[in-house]
This record gives sequence, C-alpha cells and structure tokens, in this order.
Amino acid sequence: MPTEQSSMAATTAHSTCPWWLGYLLASPVRRIFQPPTKLLAPHIRPGMTVLEPGPGMGFFTLDLMRLTGPGGRVLAVDIEPRMLASLRRRAAEAGLLDRLETRLATADSLGLGSFDGAIDFTLAFAMVHELPAPEPFFHQAARASKPGARLLLVEPKGHVTAALFERELRAARDAGFTPVPTFATNHPLTALLEKTGA
Repeated sequence: MPTEQSSMAATTAHSTCPWWLGYLLASPVRRIFQPPTKLLAPHIRPGMTVLEPGPGMGFFTLDLMRLTGPGGRVLAVDIEPRMLASLRRRAAEAGLLDRLETRLATADSLGLGSFDGAIDFTLAFAMVHELPAPEPFFHQAARASKPGARLLLVEPKGHVTAALFERELRAARDAGFTPVPTFATNHPLTALLEKTGA
C-alpha cells in the first residue's frame, strides 16, 4: 500500500490540468453558465479561512475572497507556479490580494502545516480525480480543517465514473469527513462533507 508521501510524489507525473488551460477555465464566458456565487454563497460566511486546492487562475478564488470579506482569508494551493502567478496578478487587479495566500505544492505535500486546524471550508472542485490517489489529499485536508469544517467535493461528469467518485468518498470518510445528510444537489458527482472529531 503506498504511503502518503509516495502517493503525493506521483502527483507531478499524473494528468493534471496544463497551465495554459487556465486561461480558458477563468474565462468570463464561463461565469454565464456556471456563476461561482451560486455554488459558493450557501457555504461561505465573512471571516472564514478557506482552502482551495487546484485553483487554476482563480475562477472561484476571487468570489471566495469577496464572500469571506476583509476579515477572511483564502489559501490557494497549486503545483503549477504559473497558475499561482496569474492568480496573484488577477487578485491584485481586483484589489483583493491582501485576502489571498498562495502555496506551491511539492511532490509530497500540499504545504498546509501552518494551517493545521485552521480551515473552515475547502472547495475541491474538479481536482481530486487529477491526483494519483485521493487518500493523501483527504488526510491532509482533514488535518488542516477545524472540527465541523466542511468540504465541497465536485467532480466533472465525463472525467469521473461513479465508481471513482465512490472511492473518493470512501477516502474522505476514512480521513474523518462524513456526508452532510441535509445537502441536496442535482449534480450526481457532488458531495458536501463535514469533518467530525478533533
């Protein structure tokens, strides 16, 4: 069985989103069909500390920063430095850079150590399937999350099978997340999870 370190080490060789595709994913046209606030507003309150792994160039990140407000903070983690550089530029242009912290993920870590027990909400949008294994991600996210913190897992149809999504949910449960029973969605590959215990 692979260790957390060996599983994360394979991330760089796995099929991750190429940096140049970030321009398309952050397109204003996408906002017409997938408005970020519609997805995020029910889960975000002012003052929250939010984790967004795999933010790309910030399609959701700018709205996360607006929703968390001046007292909030968004931690964006990516393995591609060009994605983070573009995200920081866009945040600066929007006057939101003071609410953003970026971390460059390494081969074996998301770099969340200083955030252990600090995260209120994690947005895992269309990124877990790009990892070689979901288990290390959920364990690191759980370690960074406060008790009661929530994680919104969304995977894209066409890229993720029902079996793979179920594996991701098992990995999340094993890491200490449980599904929120009152959460309802029309998207079959979406789950709202809550960290239980300390």
